[in-house]
Amino acid sequence: MLDSTIQHNGPSTGLFRYWFGRLWLTSFGWRLSGRLPTDKRLVLIAAPHTTNWDGVFMIATAWVFRIKLHWIAKQSLVSGPFGFVLRSFGAVGVDRSKPVGQVQQVAERIRESDGMFLAIAPSGSRSLREHWKSGFYHIACEAGVPIVPSFLDWGAKHSGVGPAIHPTGDIHADMDAVRAFYDGMKGKYPERQTPVRLREEAQAAAETTESAANG
Repeated sequence: MLDSTIQHNGPSTGLFRYWFGRLWLTSFGWRLSGRLPTDKRLVLIAAPHTTNWDGVFMIATAWVFRIKLHWIAKQSLVSGPFGFVLRSFGAVGVDRSKPVGQVQQVAERIRESDGMFLAIAPSGSRSLREHWKSGFYHIACEAGVPIVPSFLDWGAKHSGVGPAIHPTGDIHADMDAVRAFYDGMKGKYPERQTPVRLREEAQAAAETTESAANG
């Protein structure tokens, strides 16, 4: 279990949440590992994601690490009558009606912030899908921030964070690093676990195969 001396430069939470998160995870027999980079802004991968319980255990893990997570929400919700509540819980509003895309909007919010740890579940669902969504990768590239893989390995009752991955623009090579990190980890329902692979990678592989065939 991590101790309370863990330091980072991003948005932080207080000791009450630290101790509550620690009590929660200890009660369920979970252990933590990893150390956050010193960056004030980053994109945090939340995986594997197969159950609503992932959110609870992820929040508890974040509190032990003393970090405040941010997440993407519709602008209409963030600007609504109870928007201040959502913003206080880390919501980052995105206006889908704007000509500027979601990736650019979120990346701009990250760059303009004093500090932001944006958590994204690339599987996009608790159910089995063919690919991860690539938004997390393109947001990190656009904002110029590292990607940090966080994990909930239900098989080992182990949660935490891995080393920062600085996207190079070579999406396949960068995803190989992500795949290597998550190899062997299991969600609560492994049969629902989406493979660590982006649609762009599959398309690129198909184009390469077609090109070779037409040689």
